[in-house]
Amino acid sequence: MSDQLTHECGLALIRLKHPLWWYQERFGDPLWGARRLYLLMEKQHNRGQDGAGIGCVRFDMPPGDSFLERERCAKRNPIERLFDEVLGPARKLKPKELATIDPLELKRMLPLVGEVMMGHLRYGTHGGRTAAACHPHVRRSSLPSKTIALAGNFNMTNSRELFEMLVGYGLNPAGVSDTGVVLEKIAYNLDKEHERLAASLGPGSFRNLEGRELTQEVASELDYGRIMRGAAERFDGGYVLGGLVGSGDCFVVRDPCGIRPAFMVETEECIAVASERPALMSVLNVSASDVRPIEPGHVLAIRRSGESMLSRFTPAQPLRECTFERIYFSRGNDPDIYEERKQLGRNLAPRVLDLLGGDLSNAVFSFIPNTSETSYLGLVEEVDRLARARRARELAAVACSGGSVTEADLLSLAGIHARVEKVAHKDQRLRTFITHDAARRDLVAHVYDITRGTVSEQDTLVVVDDSIVRGTTLRESVITMLSRLNPRRIIVASSAPPIMYPDCYGIDMSQLGRFIAFEAAVSLLAQRGRESLLAEVEADCVSQESIPVDRQKNAVRKLYDALSFQDLCDEVARLARPRDVEWKGELHIVYQDIEGLHRAMPGHTGDWYFTGNYPTPGGFQTLNRAYLDWRRHIDRRAYE
Repeated sequence: MSDQLTHECGLALIRLKHPLWWYQERFGDPLWGARRLYLLMEKQHNRGQDGAGIGCVRFDMPPGDSFLERERCAKRNPIERLFDEVLGPARKLKPKELATIDPLELKRMLPLVGEVMMGHLRYGTHGGRTAAACHPHVRRSSLPSKTIALAGNFNMTNSRELFEMLVGYGLNPAGVSDTGVVLEKIAYNLDKEHERLAASLGPGSFRNLEGRELTQEVASELDYGRIMRGAAERFDGGYVLGGLVGSGDCFVVRDPCGIRPAFMVETEECIAVASERPALMSVLNVSASDVRPIEPGHVLAIRRSGESMLSRFTPAQPLRECTFERIYFSRGNDPDIYEERKQLGRNLAPRVLDLLGGDLSNAVFSFIPNTSETSYLGLVEEVDRLARARRARELAAVACSGGSVTEADLLSLAGIHARVEKVAHKDQRLRTFITHDAARRDLVAHVYDITRGTVSEQDTLVVVDDSIVRGTTLRESVITMLSRLNPRRIIVASSAPPIMYPDCYGIDMSQLGRFIAFEAAVSLLAQRGRESLLAEVEADCVSQESIPVDRQKNAVRKLYDALSFQDLCDEVARLARPRDVEWKGELHIVYQDIEGLHRAMPGHTGDWYFTGNYPTPGGFQTLNRAYLDWRRHIDRRAYE
């Protein structure tokens, strides 16, 4: 998308099924697992570039040696920096030395190499951009089975409520961030599970175990379904959480609505989990059918023994998988996502052709940014098909009426195709780091370079974008830059519907007043003398502040219900037009409609940012709070 938009985050987990020496014999590389983790993280680097972290559990470490290690980095190129540090000492060894080194000594030399490894990629949407904010976060104990490292792709709408619950337990959690409270909630229930098992296995019980024998038996019988049932009882949000337990267990849990994605695969060498399916397919050389999603509302637990189990920890909820993952965030080399994005582009073709009057001879098609390319391919293919079908019907009508269809007519049919050009190139090295508004706008205008000579003054330039969220880059950079080509018209075709409502489940767009679609709605209401509706919605939001969260509803919808879809599109086009450019041509915005979105991806119904139909009660509370913040000129995330 042309607007910079961040989200939380990316997860990768590798659980080796054999000792390190097995990988030396099989692949000639005892560090095979660590290199798979590196590749899984690199294949998902699109999911977080503000920081990265690694956690590792090492089996069979003698007393006195650390069993769980963690390293984090928030500098530029964090994945590369982390693995330079992780694997650096091994580079000093010759291959024969590496092959013959004792596995225990190898793990001492490389503390972040072990049998269970987890990596995390972070976008700094909450909690700052320091290494301390990067995952995994760790709760340590001298008892390995009570030591836990947690990383995740998640956001909770009710972090404050969870914090107060922990205080009510008698705990003193440090900070109210969702990462901290989620870790403490899980750790609290892990401790309770220890107490339950110790009572049933320890002195005075039928087993009457004591000391190390008791702690080992407790560790082997931890019930992660029970632990997560207690921990997640009041979770309201979208989440995929990965955990490492110092005793050698690991687990991954997914929210009951399936909002955030998680996939797993099991091979002869390992069990692996990642936020994106293509990463697993590529790194482990498996087919799409080998990779399966972790079912929503389930916990995947892998014991130290190697036994794995998938169990439900929360009641089933309607499936609401995030459509933004498919439209933009996930890489497009997933075979299903690739086809979905092409279909989104195809859906736009009829309306684009109508705006062109069916004339392709004076139209040029392109895309901004590169992630829009797949939708652009679908649009161009469908425009060609529709234009040829229209011409074929014309020739058939001539033939049916007794006229003649010449060879030239048939050649004209074969020659119908959209003109395509690469009119814009993003300068990946240009960073708009200046915060002074005027200076930043000047830099933003140069984020894209144009290819002059590709468009004439008689042409309509059709540009595909993934989505239009805030409209800032569209107004300050894209339209400003494209207008220098001086086309007669510019049509920006968005493969996503207009963003009309906040997200609170991991995408950094919770401030309602920043959405250009909301800005357009407010502007239209003002133009039509209906500003009183804004006060009505405010009063409705205020009245809901005093009722339970599970009874709150969407009070903002009536603003959009008062307007037509086309009027909203036209007003967005007016607002997106830069005020300080001399270009006199027309600007049109063509948005995907909701029906088209659902046709393209019928299995993914997480569309709350388009429709206001939130999957959890906290979503409606966040929406109403966001509206009140806008009315009161409070600049904050609505779920903070």
